[in-house]
Amino acid sequence: MPKNNSILNRYRVELDGLRAFSIVSVIINHLNKEILQGGFLGVDIFFVISGYVITSSLTSRNINDFKEFIIGFYDRRFKRLAPALIFFVLLTSFLTLLFISKPTVYLRTGISSLFGFSNLYLIRISNDYFAQESLLNPFKHTWSLAVEAQFYLIFPFIIWMTGYGRKKHNGSRNMLFVCIFLFCISLIFFIFTYTFNQSVGYYLMPARLWEIISGCIVYILINDKKNSNFSNIKI
Repeated sequence: MPKNNSILNRYRVELDGLRAFSIVSVIINHLNKEILQGGFLGVDIFFVISGYVITSSLTSRNINDFKEFIIGFYDRRFKRLAPALIFFVLLTSFLTLLFISKPTVYLRTGISSLFGFSNLYLIRISNDYFAQESLLNPFKHTWSLAVEAQFYLIFPFIIWMTGYGRKKHNGSRNMLFVCIFLFCISLIFFIFTYTFNQSVGYYLMPARLWEIISGCIVYILINDKKNSNFSNIKI
């Protein structure tokens, strides 16, 4: 079955290069921090890419029915993410039970990841991502997926309410203003929380929102310039 041309046109091959760079950076950092101490920044790059891609996904379909717009988005996200996540959690949980003597915390992290709040669970147990004991938790990396899942709960509604996803007049301007506002609030929140509680600043979605929103802003500016609508956005 041929793919939708509009979707193909929105595909940007350079994003795959950035993803590969991010993955390699994170892997090297986990294997040996001395080789690439800043490798964990690959996760930050992934958040920016995610914001760009999700904005593209939500605006690539001409849908004027709110119910169809929302349900369609969540249906696509579930089919894309759930099968691999469920398989990973089940397999890793089985191996954890076999090889780890006290697996309770790890298994609870895995279960919470299925519902999109493993980041909140890690905050609850005050688990520092960079602490030595956290290295044994095979589910700790699911916190970033939880951040994105929580982002999905609000972003489609923002896209719809601003009119950007429906190609409404001034939709680009409205969306850009909202994104800039959320970016500023989130960045301030991150700086404030990270000074007194690094776990909250590291794991919590509102503290990471500015990174995802950065990708959204990049998409809006590039897309409007490409469609000769850049002049409609006045800051």
